[in-house]
Amino acid sequence: MRELGLALAKRLRPGDLVMLTGELGAGKTTLTRGLGEGMGVRGAVTSPTFVIARVHPPLGEGPALVHVDAYRLGGGLDEMEDLDLDVSLPDSVVVVEWGDGKVEELADDRLHVIIDRATGDTTDEVRVVTLNGIGERWAGADLGSLAG
Repeated sequence: MRELGLALAKRLRPGDLVMLTGELGAGKTTLTRGLGEGMGVRGAVTSPTFVIARVHPPLGEGPALVHVDAYRLGGGLDEMEDLDLDVSLPDSVVVVEWGDGKVEELADDRLHVIIDRATGDTTDEVRVVTLNGIGERWAGADLGSLAG
């Protein structure tokens, strides 16, 4: 998942909204850690479950990474508006874990990353990842090349 995050980081730009979907322990935060490393942001990328959102400014050129965990938020966009993500979005890459049904209205263009554990994997290490680019931003993107 970290390697996928590193590869995906090269394709992200300010204004991108990335939604991560997967069960507990699927690798959402590990993927985000790879994104942060690939984007060259400050601070350790850890789960923002209890603080809801963390901003990781860039160490050099490039956008900040805003990492949101919407798991504890139940109220859709109304509750998300308190986080002012719409203000951060144009200048940052915003990654939202557990954002289904909560953040879609923030942007017409978004990347939805769905992470599933492979059926029958007894080591619990194999993941099946589906990348769905939504909107004009992702229309011509070769997301299949990120598979590895």
